[in-house]
Amino acid sequence: MHYHLREYPLKQGALEIAYIEEFFNEFPKRKSATEIMTRLQDRECQILMAEAPLPDDPGTVVPVSYKVSHELREHETDSVLADLVDRLRGAVIFSGRRVLYTWLGATRRDWRGQGHFRALTEEQEVWAVNRGFDEAVVKTKNRYFDMRAALDMLQFNVIKLEVAPDVLDAKVYLSKPLGLSVLDAHRSHRQVTRA
Repeated sequence: MHYHLREYPLKQGALEIAYIEEFFNEFPKRKSATEIMTRLQDRECQILMAEAPLPDDPGTVVPVSYKVSHELREHETDSVLADLVDRLRGAVIFSGRRVLYTWLGATRRDWRGQGHFRALTEEQEVWAVNRGFDEAVVKTKNRYFDMRAALDMLQFNVIKLEVAPDVLDAKVYLSKPLGLSVLDAHRSHRQVTRA
């Protein structure tokens, strides 16, 4: 299968992600375009979206999956990111290394299992390696079984688990070292359009 991906600049991408999250009903709180732009401004980031034709109307192309990632620094001034770095200490080495954090990402239920998220992740890895990132990190909840399975297939390793009163709310932190050998393992055929 050939995947069509679109990479967006910050403002346009933030608006697209805020809109598309309305179609992803799993998440209790959706991000606004303002939240996205505030988080990503003044840091290296990438906003990617996979698009595919509707099965019953091949002339209509719709967004089916997305991924938003950004640089995570050892010394963050934003309180949410500083807390994340503190939680990752001991599991991720920040000093002298570049860490990429996959902040947002999902695939619409009716499009899962078709490789769109894999294609986005592989394109993200190309982008990250070309910019000198050493490691990719992602956080999810135990309840998102589909996401955990996808990350397992993409060879992300569990590096930390934070227990919670409800086992489904436990936070799972995963990472993957980046380098040319990671790119050699890519399987998807992608065409990327820069918006």
